[in-house]
Amino acid sequence: MTQTFIQTFILLFLVTDPFGNVPLFVSAMAQVPKQRRWKIVVRECAIAFFVLLLFMFFGRHLLAAMQLSQISLRIGGSVILFLIAMRMVFPQPGGMFGDNGKGGEPFIVPLAIPAIAGPSALATVLLFSSNTTTEIVIHVGALVAVALVWLAVFLPAERLQEKLGPQVMAAFERLMGLILSAMAVEMFLAGIREFIKSL
Repeated sequence: MTQTFIQTFILLFLVTDPFGNVPLFVSAMAQVPKQRRWKIVVRECAIAFFVLLLFMFFGRHLLAAMQLSQISLRIGGSVILFLIAMRMVFPQPGGMFGDNGKGGEPFIVPLAIPAIAGPSALATVLLFSSNTTTEIVIHVGALVAVALVWLAVFLPAERLQEKLGPQVMAAFERLMGLILSAMAVEMFLAGIREFIKSL
């Protein structure tokens, strides 16, 4: 049970990539008054949390409605995770999600979606659809724990970026990308094994 919680927590931490999103949060709120920034951070994290929670609970019904199997979602999700991991290891000029522009107060886009609750995170929580109460509690608990990490990282985002510096932040993001790529490959192989068993 503990191992499952830790694995779920690590996977959610990697796909939401809080440290990698620090520069995006800092730049998106550059024009926002300082006294409002913490409120925006809490709001965006709450929106991302509830979106992921919604996908976690209704993911199985969504799959059934779209006539998708768990196997195809696992393989497709692994490909998305791998592409995100590659962008973390080899950064693009526009960042992981492209150039989002500046100015005004951010609302939902780009901070809640897709920075935190992006395609890889949504695909990942869809895989957490469970039948047992124990697994549901573990997955929700891991999501709550990760949401607390978001707040711990994004609330002091400006100070964190200043103290660690861009080089350390970039190195940390590349390390997370490397770990995420290995997890994506493992998820892909698991999907292939399930597909072969279903033949």
